[in-house]
Amino acid sequence: MNLELSEEQTAVRQLAEDFVGREISPHVTAWDRAEQVDRGIVKKLGDLGFLGLTVPEEYGGSGGDHLAYCLVTEELGRGDSSVRGIVSVSLGLVAKTIAAWGDEAQKREWLPRLTSGAAIGCFGLTEPGTGSDAGNLATRAVRDGGPGGDWIIDGAKTFITNGTWADVVLLFARTGPEPGHKGVSAFLVPTDSPGLERREIHGKLGLRGQATAELVLDGVRVPSAAMLGPAGKGFSVAMSALAKGRMSVAAGCVGIAQAALDAALGYAGEREQFGKPIAGHQLVQELLTDIAVDVDAARLLTWRVADLIDRGKPFVTEASKAKLFASEAAVRAANNALQVFGGYGYIDEYPVGKLLRDARVMTLYEGTSQIQKLVIGRALTGVSAF
Repeated sequence: MNLELSEEQTAVRQLAEDFVGREISPHVTAWDRAEQVDRGIVKKLGDLGFLGLTVPEEYGGSGGDHLAYCLVTEELGRGDSSVRGIVSVSLGLVAKTIAAWGDEAQKREWLPRLTSGAAIGCFGLTEPGTGSDAGNLATRAVRDGGPGGDWIIDGAKTFITNGTWADVVLLFARTGPEPGHKGVSAFLVPTDSPGLERREIHGKLGLRGQATAELVLDGVRVPSAAMLGPAGKGFSVAMSALAKGRMSVAAGCVGIAQAALDAALGYAGEREQFGKPIAGHQLVQELLTDIAVDVDAARLLTWRVADLIDRGKPFVTEASKAKLFASEAAVRAANNALQVFGGYGYIDEYPVGKLLRDARVMTLYEGTSQIQKLVIGRALTGVSAF
């Protein structure tokens, strides 16, 4: 693994850093308080090519490798995890999955719009009664007529990032009688389909500016051409998306931890107690050191995943390791930074409280920390504990 960034990767990172400083950082507190990111940010992300990274240029993408994608995701996570989530889901979970599993017509219909920001995607897997047990979905799609007929979908999804903004849902539903994951298929469902209702979820602990929703499907009709990948292979589609998605979450967590380190270092150098800056006190230095080590370790684990993907090597277990460590590290880093700030860290005039709130969900979605441990344990032992 080469740890030296190319000129192109360095330029992409700088572009993302400049974008965060100009378009995100000045608005973070207001967006968090309002529980609403300015939707205009989507077109700006598309104009810079951030919504098309790793997608082939022939479909409107901006190309590039997965390390460049991680660098952008990290910078967005450093700025505002609510914005990072827009990219991680619309590009990382939806557009990349269409590029990998879609037929030519599906790619031509959706990828140019998703990569430009003209359309947004969301990932419809989690249900009110089904979180970690993703193979036990209750949402069902049945044929209307014989083979080749439309599908009629009924069910509900929850905690759907981009849910109220999205133009298309990559939706997973049970299509066959087989138990567990074997009877699940994937569909591309336009959000303006009759019978599809979206309800925004408010009052979240973190990611408050992100559009998170519950989706209710009541007799939603889609043509047979809406199925993504083969019938009955929806679980494979979902797991392939989540494996790469875990790398994206890990990169965003590196950004949170880096932001925590930056904020804590700045404050520790300015705040004086006992006649000197608190950076000169041993136990404050311990807090800063712990954050710095977590940042570096999480970043290297994440970059390893990107390197493996770009070289066509197996990466699923490594993605779980990166997601597990980086998400837990982001919580530790933000918590340690808040400790450096003391009481000032507890009010939203300062950034570390929001970092802690945003970090906490990273250990839950796209596979909880416990699920990551089971994935890693299965790889180590050859025995599934699911």
